Amino acid sequence: MNWPLLGMSPGLLCNARRIQDYFTQCLKQCPTPTFEFRPPCFINNNFLITSDPANVHYMLSKHFYNFHKGPNFKKIFGDILGDGIFVSDQSDSWASQRTSIQSLLKNGRFQQLFEKTIREKVEKGLIPILEHVSVTGMEVDMQDLFIRFTFDNICMIVLGMDPGMLSIEFREESYVTAFDEAEEAILYRHILPESCWRLQKWLQIGKEKKLSRGVKVVEHFIFKRISLKQERLRKGDKEGMSFDFLTAYMENDHADHQLSAAGLEISHKFLRDTAINLLAAGKDTISAALSWFFWLIATHPLVENKIWEEIIKANNIREIKDDKVWWIFSAEEVPKLVYLHGALCETLRLFPPVPLEHKAPIKADILPSGHKIGPDSEVIFSLYAMGRMESIWGRDCLEFKPERWITEGGGIRHVPSYKFIAFNAGPRRCLGKEMTFIQMKIVAIAIICNYHIEVVEGHPVYPSSSVILHMSHGLKVKVSKRCV
Repeated sequence: MNWPLLGMSPGLLCNARRIQDYFTQCLKQCPTPTFEFRPPCFINNNFLITSDPANVHYMLSKHFYNFHKGPNFKKIFGDILGDGIFVSDQSDSWASQRTSIQSLLKNGRFQQLFEKTIREKVEKGLIPILEHVSVTGMEVDMQDLFIRFTFDNICMIVLGMDPGMLSIEFREESYVTAFDEAEEAILYRHILPESCWRLQKWLQIGKEKKLSRGVKVVEHFIFKRISLKQERLRKGDKEGMSFDFLTAYMENDHADHQLSAAGLEISHKFLRDTAINLLAAGKDTISAALSWFFWLIATHPLVENKIWEEIIKANNIREIKDDKVWWIFSAEEVPKLVYLHGALCETLRLFPPVPLEHKAPIKADILPSGHKIGPDSEVIFSLYAMGRMESIWGRDCLEFKPERWITEGGGIRHVPSYKFIAFNAGPRRCLGKEMTFIQMKIVAIAIICNYHIEVVEGHPVYPSSSVILHMSHGLKVKVSKRCV
């Protein structure tokens, strides 16, 4: 409803805790899945909300260089992400940062570190905890478990240190919760007029107080790691030092040359921004996806059985440790599991970890839907709504069907990236897509083959109010040992 003076803001504020479903509902009621969101009269910006694949393809690929993140995006995310790759635009350092990160991801030493880290964390962290809770019969929050798992992994890969969050003690650390508080506050910056959240920031009240506190905690954690690493390098103490991102940036002349050419220097701020951007990507998106995946298969036992049968057929090799049988696959083995891949894609379709994306035109343009937009406009496209559109996925769009990702010949069905944009599309498509799938598959195999997950009866499951699509109340489950 469009109110006099207030525009559509009252409806948005009333539905703040179910913002993704609210956008989906509005888009489904439109003749085309695009509508103009009218802000209060005192806000000059124009907002367009869309879930039209043609519009998405136009902005992310066909006319990529006329659409950037825009100044408003940087205002919203800049406090925590700084000038990192997720905030930088085409006119900034984005291309150089992307090229530098891509070269490090392709490095053989990094790939060895990645698989070794994931495998060890599954064997020595995840499996022992699940074994403990299955024996004791206690309930466990799988979302919390996955956040701890991915945080330890990404810290090893980016910072070269294991914070040890994944342990039976389930200890709490302020720098982990600080990320979550910052993400929740950032969502409210999408909802509130800029003048309102800036006033809260100035007064240090509400969500803005949590955001400011969270940023300080995260920065302290990051800067401490940077200083310790620099001190070790100055002393020439490289014994046991891994090929992590932080070390690579401090030592790598190739990366330094690329960034210098773009007018960047590897300063404390650059290392801080890069580390936080990579930590946020590795910690939050994968843990959210794994949480929704295990909720979906727990509520769809036939899908779980099909995944189990596929794993059995694909590999008869099991590891015996401490007189117990464990199923753990390597990165080379996971691509053969087509049905598992389909189930993960279906999870990402229905519950994309990053449910909203921003774009702003540099020059006036007309989208394929016929909507005119100018430099003072901002386009928000809802990945969450796209996964629920009959016009895109058919009448069964709300069903969890891994089969929609499998061809008649039993292979993986290709879906255009502008239709399935969990990993973005065009020149800004996700560099870590393959790493994400490998990590999720290794975790899924280890858990499904060794344990059965049952959601606690009556436990509420729905999306949280955050820029990352976590579950609002976690995922409380009971774990039992699978009989093989």
